[in-house]
Amino acid sequence: MALTHIVILGPPGSGKGTQAARIAREFGLAHLSTGDMLRDAVARKTDLGVEAETYMERGLLVSDEIIFGLIGTALDAARDTGWIMDGFPRNLVQAEMLSKILEERGEKIDYVLDIDVDSELIVRRLSKRRVCPACKVVYNLDSIKTKAAGICDACGGAIVKRPDDEEDTVRRRLAVYKAQTAPVIDYFRKRSSVITVEGAGDIEEIFAEIRGVLK
Repeated sequence: MALTHIVILGPPGSGKGTQAARIAREFGLAHLSTGDMLRDAVARKTDLGVEAETYMERGLLVSDEIIFGLIGTALDAARDTGWIMDGFPRNLVQAEMLSKILEERGEKIDYVLDIDVDSELIVRRLSKRRVCPACKVVYNLDSIKTKAAGICDACGGAIVKRPDDEEDTVRRRLAVYKAQTAPVIDYFRKRSSVITVEGAGDIEEIFAEIRGVLK
């Protein structure tokens, strides 16, 4: 699976980040998460991070200029390993630009994974999601619980609810996704192998399906 390039798409709360991390470990790929890149930039108060925070707090997609400022370096670092891209591209402009950048680098997208989940299920999921700011581990009050209430199993830090996981913000994010990101799937269908995966099931079941396809 070395030097394979995968894009994973799905609405907020579809579980694409969890699946991307597992796929990266399973096949030895770099996990390129624009969400993690953005949150790190926000936490470190970089110029891009301060600008990005104004978008994220309103449940809006971060501007292409900010995203491209982060993604180029990540692609360079993953040149020799292959990668799975999580959270990018989010609109047609980004998809077209990514295709252009990869073509110039002599690379291509081998698989596009599309995780499909009902919107109301996503709202329920995200309202229960908690994250450890220190080590980035994600939990869910219903399905991925900590051993001690409110405490990260991995590092012992306090887990928190992100502002962008509030219900009103989640619904705005879903509306933005439907309008801007879903058409990206049609774009890639003409250029790559698109695999649609039902994302309402158990994490292990979803991963087993994806792993079977990739192998």
